[in-house]
Amino acid sequence: MNSQTLRKLIRAIASRSNDDLDRIAFQIVRDEKRVGHNRLAEELDNIIRKQASADEDASKAPIEDSLKTGELTELPRSRRYRDPLATILPYDQLEHHMVLPPAIEAKFKRIEQEYAARQRLAKHGMTPRKKILLFGPPGCGKTLGAKRLAWNLGLPLMKIRFDSLVSSYFGESSSNLRNVFDASAANPCVLLLDECDFLARSRHQANDIGEASRIVNTMLLLLDEYESPGLFIATTNVASMLDTAIFRRFDEAFEVPLPSDKEIERLLHHALSSMDVDPKVNWVELAASMDGFSAAKVVKLARDAAKLAILDNRCRVETRDLEQALADNAIETL
Repeated sequence: MNSQTLRKLIRAIASRSNDDLDRIAFQIVRDEKRVGHNRLAEELDNIIRKQASADEDASKAPIEDSLKTGELTELPRSRRYRDPLATILPYDQLEHHMVLPPAIEAKFKRIEQEYAARQRLAKHGMTPRKKILLFGPPGCGKTLGAKRLAWNLGLPLMKIRFDSLVSSYFGESSSNLRNVFDASAANPCVLLLDECDFLARSRHQANDIGEASRIVNTMLLLLDEYESPGLFIATTNVASMLDTAIFRRFDEAFEVPLPSDKEIERLLHHALSSMDVDPKVNWVELAASMDGFSAAKVVKLARDAAKLAILDNRCRVETRDLEQALADNAIETL
């Protein structure tokens, strides 16, 4: 049991709150299940089931159901208007297939391996990489990387919402940001801050205002104090705009690059895997013609080609479909 759960348990006992005790019990079972203590989790779940009354609230469903849906017990809301500060992507709705250069794939696997071995690391006084910064050009797979990590670690993904996080009231944005981090500490998840340069811009910019500096300072403090049971992932397209102090707070920061020709080929094959493809398609030539494309653009082009074949009442994607999709893409980018 981690320190956060222990504090909540003591508070619930002190306040004699049965509802809070029930939620904490469910959380403990989830935690034990997630770290591989299946027998203990099953025994604890059976105890809860036996004690549950027939009219038990739907929010206290069997723990296996909440594990399958990736439901979080606490969601952060803004202090003033009670707007949700994050959106939730349950585990079973996460995209996770990525095609990466071997060196970048190895970095993702290292993060996953360390998280899986976090208890063994703790016995030696070490902690896994849990604060990750991903940077690179748009469409290269930074957000998908966060989803992939959540999928492989068996965690839901909580994505911070800028529209409700940022407030015009003095100090409220920082308070909202802290609420989000507190929620991620109470609910194991991958907390995603997409386009983090929006909040973590350098404090030395000429157009800096006091509120912006306060948000950056809060972010620095929250990263220093970060002890949540999940991961924190931040992404940016413009790493040069981040405050330099932010970089030092991350356990790992690396670029997710544009795909090479070989990776473009693999992306095309995967995107078209549900269709029959004409064996005469010249994959090498096709990939070369897409040099400089982002992974997202490659996948979109392949799907556009498949749609052209389907609309033409064909089950096979042909070279002409891919060429037409390339031509359409050229027009769209003009």
